[in-house]
Amino acid sequence: MAEVELHGGPLDGMRVDVDVDDPDPWVAIVSDWGRYPGGRSLYAPDGSGVWRWVREIPWEAL
Repeated sequence: MAEVELHGGPLDGMRVDVDVDDPDPWVAIVSDWGRYPGGRSLYAPDGSGVWRWVREIPWEAL
């Protein structure tokens, strides 16, 4: 596990623990600040390893 900083989206600047050894790394965090309150904010590492916002996922799509 490693602590990373999220970039972009509603959780910009938040620090979270992630499994950086996961072959398909990403994190979906419950967020009331995004487009879909109560849904998930999806983040994944880019080519340089920076964890960037990907999209919002509405609660009903889970």
